[in-house]
Amino acid sequence: MVGIKDIAKVAGVSISTVSYALNGSSKVTERTRQKIMTIANEMNYVPNMAARTLKRQQTNIIGVYLTDYGGSFYGELLDGMKKGLELQGYEMIVCSGKQSQLFIPERMIDGAIILDWSFQSDKIVHYANQGHQIVVLDRELESKNIHKILLDNVGGTCLAIEHFALANASKVYLIAGPEKGYDSQKRLQTSQKELKMYGIDYEIIQGNFIEASGTAAAEEIMQHNPTFPLYIFALNDEMAIGIYEYFKNSSLKIGEDIRIIGFDNIEVGKFLLPRLATISYSKHRWGMLAAQVIIQMIKQETIEAEQIYTTYVAGGSFPER
Repeated sequence: MVGIKDIAKVAGVSISTVSYALNGSSKVTERTRQKIMTIANEMNYVPNMAARTLKRQQTNIIGVYLTDYGGSFYGELLDGMKKGLELQGYEMIVCSGKQSQLFIPERMIDGAIILDWSFQSDKIVHYANQGHQIVVLDRELESKNIHKILLDNVGGTCLAIEHFALANASKVYLIAGPEKGYDSQKRLQTSQKELKMYGIDYEIIQGNFIEASGTAAAEEIMQHNPTFPLYIFALNDEMAIGIYEYFKNSSLKIGEDIRIIGFDNIEVGKFLLPRLATISYSKHRWGMLAAQVIIQMIKQETIEAEQIYTTYVAGGSFPER
């Protein structure tokens, strides 16, 4: 690999002169800079980003940590983050897995936005205590270098359960998400609390926020000869889609025999027949806000507490009385 020593040798100048030229310093003349840039291009020189980062202690890159890239949930969220960061002259790198977590202590990124339940909380706090700026979207942690922007899972879940109560449901099947996921557990815990308050029986079917687990949950429910209409609260839309998939070739009808409410209002839900009733919030704004806050933290600006609020979106999968 070509380095600045090689360029200096060919150009007949010092290493420091090459460094000044490549970094746009006024310490060299424009003529010298152009000469060195031409030689660097001819030699296919590629800057060592790691070395530059160590020298400047800034990358203008934010790491976005996700559990995985599956499903259609992340599109709007990442688009909001991207636009928010671009406005501040920053870029983002989307990461998943333990090895990419090392970008934080190695200072390959200027800050991190985390929506990854597999990223251990004690590690996040440890990195924050070392001075790294972190925004979390999926847990409650206390540190001067951690700021949380959480979804109003409680409010959204209460809206859904209220609709089951108004429909005089005698039993609700709760299709739960990952057991370690913050959002999934908040939704499950609130569902149980609200259903008990209304005196409605319920059964929990374990899922993992992917379509296949919704299909498997529907199959499990049907093996127990349930009574109809069947009331289901899928704690995310991906699993609700899996339930649609299970019943699409059945004589049972979604919206009549099977009444479903989802959560997240993903784009696909609008095109299901009948349309999926769900809990909605702005994923784009969530991403924009996360981007804004991480930059404010880096710049040590004052930050206001924020929460992403939810609304109920009616749909044919859960007809109104």
